[in-house]
Amino acid sequence: MKSNIGKFRISCLTMIGVLATTSAAWSADLGRTGTVDELLSIEQFCGTKPIRVALVDGFGGNSWRRTARAEFEDEASKCDTITETFYVDGQGNPQKTISDLQGLVAQGVEVIVVLPDAGPAMLPTIRQAFAAGISVVPYAASPGGEPGKDYVEFVASDAFHDGLTWGAWIAEQLDHKGRVAFLGGTPGNLQSKTEYEGIKEALSQYPEMEIIGDRALDTNWDPAETQKVVAGLLAQGEIDGIISDYGGGSVGGLRAFVAAQKPLVPWAAQDVNELACLWYENKAANPDFQLMTVSSRTWLVRLALRKAVAHAQGIENPEPSIIEMPIIEDSTVTGMEPKCEPSLPADAMLSSGLGIEKLAELFK
Repeated sequence: MKSNIGKFRISCLTMIGVLATTSAAWSADLGRTGTVDELLSIEQFCGTKPIRVALVDGFGGNSWRRTARAEFEDEASKCDTITETFYVDGQGNPQKTISDLQGLVAQGVEVIVVLPDAGPAMLPTIRQAFAAGISVVPYAASPGGEPGKDYVEFVASDAFHDGLTWGAWIAEQLDHKGRVAFLGGTPGNLQSKTEYEGIKEALSQYPEMEIIGDRALDTNWDPAETQKVVAGLLAQGEIDGIISDYGGGSVGGLRAFVAAQKPLVPWAAQDVNELACLWYENKAANPDFQLMTVSSRTWLVRLALRKAVAHAQGIENPEPSIIEMPIIEDSTVTGMEPKCEPSLPADAMLSSGLGIEKLAELFK
């Protein structure tokens, strides 16, 4: 099975645009998968040339995006050579996002990090910016295309690995039998699609495990929508486990269980403060409610900025661009219990690189 998983991961990474190449002198191994232990500090990539940097966000309207923006600005502040930092929000409108990117190109901004929610629709504009000599790095959502040719590099978590991790943990909690729902994000997004394939692979060896539906269930990464989706599922039958690729959305799913007066079940997700706090509030009355999370990885924008800045400065960056996320919380393991910080807002993500004081300032 290990061999098949490896082959399938390669297929999934190719699908989301992570194509390995060694054509660029500044980086010896584009598209390399690695771990958080291999990440470096930006100071060694700041270089000597004054540059301006920008973050283009396809949609900036939730806590994850606000945190990522703060991380981008925090990382940029560590380089004296970065003279100006820009941010633009496409507000969920692909045409506005494209126009925002074109405007930054017209200004001659040297570095652009972009979260292309519109996917391949963004590729022509990204390609034009890169051809104009701008160091462009898309992250988290792939525009397609080829790193080193259409843009510097694509930075993301290994979505297939996340799916494998969640699936294996849920299967263990349920003694390898039961019905599991996977709550994804926006319709058709490749992140949730790839995570689903990882979950399916992890559960495929257990004939008594069932994934509800034949794809990720769309929630638009919105807690209210997630609550509606889970409420609908509970009305149709029992759910033995939940996997969610947005911790903030999971909170809505938990509320659906409570409203339906259903006992809480094993839950695998990405971290967020309220989710951890809810585990502490509900664990006594729900003995089967176990919680495992991987990082919400808002800090990936820092890696994307380092890759782009290094390229603009002509410095080699050896960091991996695809990161295998480790488990950071697991209520079944002593010492890895969920981390609830009462002094922080519900939607704070403790796995960010900001620290408690900066998170408190961001969400006050």
